[in-house]
This record gives sequence, structure tokens and C-alpha cells, in this order.
Amino acid sequence: MSLNSVNTNMTAQIALASLNATNSSLAATEKKISTGYRVSDATDDGAAYAVAQRVRSDVGSLTSANQQLGNVKGLLSTTLTGLNDVSNLMTTARAMLVKLADGNIQGSQRTQYVQQYQSLLANVKSDFQDAGYNGKTLVGDITGSTGTFGSVGVIRNEVGATYSIATFGASAFFASLNFTSTQLGGAGTVQGLITASGIFLKKLDTLGTKLNKYGAASNYVDAQISYNSDKIDSLNSGLGSLIDADLAKESATLQALQIRQQLGTQALSIANQAPQTLLSLFK
Repeated sequence: MSLNSVNTNMTAQIALASLNATNSSLAATEKKISTGYRVSDATDDGAAYAVAQRVRSDVGSLTSANQQLGNVKGLLSTTLTGLNDVSNLMTTARAMLVKLADGNIQGSQRTQYVQQYQSLLANVKSDFQDAGYNGKTLVGDITGSTGTFGSVGVIRNEVGATYSIATFGASAFFASLNFTSTQLGGAGTVQGLITASGIFLKKLDTLGTKLNKYGAASNYVDAQISYNSDKIDSLNSGLGSLIDADLAKESATLQALQIRQQLGTQALSIANQAPQTLLSLFK
């Protein structure tokens, strides 16, 4: 093929192909700088983008799990506050029962102690009723009757694994301590309530067990939230290594490509002018 042709300018074609390649590289570099990502969509690196989307999904799911765990943490904290106050009230109530177990306490004095015990028990009921968080409770509806309660489950990680927290049948607990005036009227009967095998001490031990369990559950939820947060940080770090752009490097590349673009434009301009020299042959 003749180099002296007005039909085919190979020099211009080569210059144009080089300029197009430079423009394409420049557009890719500008995209990285504007988005901050080396891989911002599947056209940049399909495999890396697919991995990145999966990691983003894991991060989103872990974040959602931590939000749910945060709600349960609030519920556990409220429950523990209520049960701790009940424990303090029962300590005071036990002192009242010890006084009522004394046969020398009679008449109006005994009536006053009975009323004090019943007043403390009313406060116990209020504490149970108020031990809720965001419309939920771990102690059930306190009506003074026997109730059956199951457990509360919460999503704890990105794959939907659950952590179960047993609920507390506070209605039955309250009902077992709601002694009648007749029961509290006899010193011998009251003595039977506060012995080592008596119902009052049994319930006090039950309450201690529940406090221990809910305290352990609260610690577990704290640990899970902390672990999830650490995992989110690790996933984001790995995600950054996979798809984030090295902006310092891209900045240097951008300047180099801009210079190449200018030179390529000039080279194409010179190549396009080459056929003009053929006109001198016909003068």
C-alpha cells in the first residue's frame, strides 16, 4: 500500500487509535477519581464487584442485627432494673414477715405490719408491670394469676442465627407472694412462710436465679454487639483493599494521560496534514 495516498492515511489511523486508547484510559482514571473506587460497577472488574456486593450485604445484615440486639439490650436492662428493685422490696418484705412471725405482735400493731407488707407487694407488682421496653416485656402481663411464658428470640448475626432469652412468669411469682390477711394473721403460719423451705425464701432464690440469668444474657448481648462491630470493621477494611482506588496513584496517572492526550491530538493533527504535501507535486 502506497504511503503517498489520499484515500488511506495509515499514519492518521495509527494516531487516532492511540488517541482513542488514551481517551479510554483517561475516562477510566477520571471515573476512579470521581467515585473513589477502583471497582465501582461490574464493568470495571466483574469478579471483584460480585465479591464486593456480597461483603456489602454482610455488612448491612450485621448492622441490622446489631440494631435488633440493641433493642434487646434495652429490654434486658429494663428487666434487670425492675427485678433488682423487686429484690430490694422483698428484702424489706422479709423483715416485715419476721416481725409478723413474732407471736407477741398483736392487735393494731400486727395490722399495720400486714398493711406494710401488702403495700410492698403492691410495689412489686408495679415494678413487674413497668419492666417493659418499646412495648415488649420479658416478665409477661402481671395480673396476679398463674401464666405460662415461652422465650424471646433475637437475630444475632448476618446469617440469621438466633439467641433465645427465657421469659419470667412474674404473674405466678407475684401470686405466690400475695398472702391473705388470714395467712399473715397467725404467727405460726408466717413462720412457715419464711423457713428455708418456705415459699417466700424459695421465691427469693428464684428471683436471684433470674437476676443471674438476665445478667448473663445482657453480657452475652454486649459481647455479640462488640463482635459484630469488630467484624463490620474487618469487612469494610477488606472491602476497601479490594475496590478502593489509590487516589495518589490515580492522580499521577491522570496527569500523564492528560499529557498523552494532548500529544496524541497534536500527532493526529500532523498526520491529517500529511496528504496536503501531495498537492505540491502538482504545482
